[in-house]
Amino acid sequence: MIFQKGELFNGPGGLSLAAKKTVVIHPETNEEYRIEHAWSNDFDQNACKTFGLNICGNENDPSVIWGPVEKLPIGDRSVLKDIDCFAFGFPCNDYSQVGEKKGLGGSFGPLYSYGVKVLNEYKPKFFVAENVGGLQSANEGRAFIKILSELEAPGEVEYVVTPHLYKFEEYGVPQARHRIIIVGIRKDLADAGVEFKVPAPITPNSADYKTSKEAIENPPIPADALNNEMPRHTERVQKMLSYIPPGENAWYIGIPEELQLNVKGARLSSIYKRLDPTRPAYTVTGSGGGGTHIYHWEETRALTNRERARLQTFPDNFEFIGSKEAIRKQIGMAVPPAGAQIVFEAILKSFAKIPYEFVEPTKKLQLEFLQKEKAKKVAKNDINAEEQQLTFNNI
Repeated sequence: MIFQKGELFNGPGGLSLAAKKTVVIHPETNEEYRIEHAWSNDFDQNACKTFGLNICGNENDPSVIWGPVEKLPIGDRSVLKDIDCFAFGFPCNDYSQVGEKKGLGGSFGPLYSYGVKVLNEYKPKFFVAENVGGLQSANEGRAFIKILSELEAPGEVEYVVTPHLYKFEEYGVPQARHRIIIVGIRKDLADAGVEFKVPAPITPNSADYKTSKEAIENPPIPADALNNEMPRHTERVQKMLSYIPPGENAWYIGIPEELQLNVKGARLSSIYKRLDPTRPAYTVTGSGGGGTHIYHWEETRALTNRERARLQTFPDNFEFIGSKEAIRKQIGMAVPPAGAQIVFEAILKSFAKIPYEFVEPTKKLQLEFLQKEKAKKVAKNDINAEEQQLTFNNI
């Protein structure tokens, strides 16, 4: 059983690399279950070239369509052929905890709706959607309820939807990266016995987490590795870093006064923060100014893009295209392939009806729970309003 996959917001190909590497063979029938790329789209030209080169074997592959999703001819089979499954890591800019948190009111927030449009038009057998943990709290929780509701019933078709907060360090990724992944199984197939369960973590205990040092040094990165240019720093930055112990940041008390940052406001924990070699890395980001590039635990420098890619579990032969900053953005915005592969494997096993270990999905992310909580809040507000009116009448 081969699932042809369409994808929006493809980035450099974290989800697609995971899907491409996932193969499930039924132990009794020997039937093979796998996923093949059909088409994809992204607004970032460099990301499209990276995706085309690594997923399709050609950086200019015509199936990888560069341009705004608003202009994508969704439904035109001469451009976007029929698909069996769909993936979309819709833009997180307006949902991230770092930023203005505009939610659905921002320019990126409503872009999920194009994924809903694909589901209604193509009716794939399953879909995988990904976003930041902050999605659940955007617009006081209203955005997440709206998105889940539309994913469950995008039009003429319905899906059984399972959202879950995946802590990727529990899935073998050497990084504390927490993301909401929503898996949807078309309802007619779910009714026929295709039941997706959240795959159980493979490293549930912190003692078993893969560390940043292990990811970067084992095996050593070859001297001629792709995308491995060393960063440049001023002498002052290097001196400051020399006083910062592993796991600490630019506000470490031991930094001499003349080297301390003259910055007011929130003391972001990621500013000039050095990795702790005994723990997974902190979250790899796609953008940010000086001090946000992730810093080596021993050497007085930021990581190279290849080292950052290792923290995101991209293999060393995965070549990123673009400038150093363009590549940094691609790496930081991607879904870790090693973590996503576990999710895709669980989906294919669900279709093959092969048992696997699972855990209960995050309770507070389930639509039924959210709707009940919203109803309680509305009722409480109504009672408070009534009490206030009675108080006003008695004055």
